[in-house]
Amino acid sequence: MGSITDMIQMVASNVWFYGGIFIVVLSILVFVHEWGHYIVARICGVKVETFSIGFGKELFGRNDKHGTRWKVSLIPLGGYVKMFGDVDPASAGHSDGVKDGEKVRPFTTAEKKEAFFAKPVAQRAAIVIAGPAINFIFAIIILAGMYGFHGQPVTPPMASAVIAGSAADKAGIEPHDEIVSIAGEKVKRFEDIRRIVMVALDTPLPFKIIRDGEEIELTATPKKEQLTDRFGFTHSRGLLGIVGPSDGIAIKNVVAVNDTSVKGADEARKALMPVLGQRIDLKLLRGKTAEGEDRIDTLIVKAPVNDNKGLNDETSETYGALVVSGTTNELLRHGVVGSLGAAVNETWSITTSTLKALGQMFTGTRSATELGGIVRIGAIAGDMAQMGILAIITFTALLSINLGLINLFPIPMLDGGHLMFYAIEAIKGKPVSEKIQDYAFRAGFAVLISMMLFANLNDLYQLFDVKELFK
Repeated sequence: MGSITDMIQMVASNVWFYGGIFIVVLSILVFVHEWGHYIVARICGVKVETFSIGFGKELFGRNDKHGTRWKVSLIPLGGYVKMFGDVDPASAGHSDGVKDGEKVRPFTTAEKKEAFFAKPVAQRAAIVIAGPAINFIFAIIILAGMYGFHGQPVTPPMASAVIAGSAADKAGIEPHDEIVSIAGEKVKRFEDIRRIVMVALDTPLPFKIIRDGEEIELTATPKKEQLTDRFGFTHSRGLLGIVGPSDGIAIKNVVAVNDTSVKGADEARKALMPVLGQRIDLKLLRGKTAEGEDRIDTLIVKAPVNDNKGLNDETSETYGALVVSGTTNELLRHGVVGSLGAAVNETWSITTSTLKALGQMFTGTRSATELGGIVRIGAIAGDMAQMGILAIITFTALLSINLGLINLFPIPMLDGGHLMFYAIEAIKGKPVSEKIQDYAFRAGFAVLISMMLFANLNDLYQLFDVKELFK
């Protein structure tokens, strides 16, 4: 029960920070999404009656010169644009006329020209798709801006160390191997390796690597493992078992060198000096296990002699570390075109990886309990904010991509559901009957509510580890 109490206290003490960051980021993305619908509607000559950030009771707002009511509402978990002629913000049907006092009169010719339902199917589809599209565009813009002004953080695609007994070790990957492609996909940075392997789970993957100037082909099968983050949320991911280029390994954590036990940094240095440049099996203390025991991993390394000249020099910056790769993270500087290209590639990679992970949930390869809701997203948002502005920018781009992607799913009530009906209308030459659409929208609403309930209850279940409460 102690861990449950600690978790509740941690969440309670940070709820305003985590919740505040999440609401700010979500509100920005909702505004961007709805603005996409709004601006294309205006271009197509559709009158927009309401532009709302949030649902429920209006907190404050104003009317613009076009007759649109811009407002912020009480429940800050979404938003909508209500167009002239629609009976509700979901465009689930259109009204038979305009309310004039207590009566409803027919649309005038001028009014009908401004109604969403009266526009050609191509214009309606353009208005609907503009919301998700601008979420992708927004992600590309903010990523390109970050890459252009700050640079793109890139870790070279090299194995500085290999975890003994891991999938990489079994496949024959060695320290300092450079990975150039996985399953036919070119690899340009270590982040690409992580992205591909994470969603591969336990699928065999062909690797092309460069070792001592020679290209070698290997096949590695990532190990599927369930990891639990500090909030208690579980994630399935494929683990290859390689360590990317880094500044080095802390000497104080070394407990054995080639099966020779060492105590303390001085003994570790004495054991390491004669074997620099050779293969070293290094046992490291890497924190605690869930049971509170010492976690010791064995890393296979090949520490370069030249990069470890400061190993016994107390004045050296590397005195407390064993340098295992001689290569560290890089910051790629891009021009305008290069930044846009890198941002487009990153957006594409995130989109395809997300779709693959969702597909694995449907096929049962990945557990559906990994589907996160508001609680999990809020927790991630808070963590990203604590890591700095670059992390929150990256998270905002990721969430924008996911918002655009989810809205394209062909579920009635979502933009993708509207597009599905418009595609049928374009093929048949006439719209789907309002009765059928009404039933579909009700079913879609039920599906969405069920998914939201499942995701958020699942978050709470994992966050507070409900099983522990009844022990």
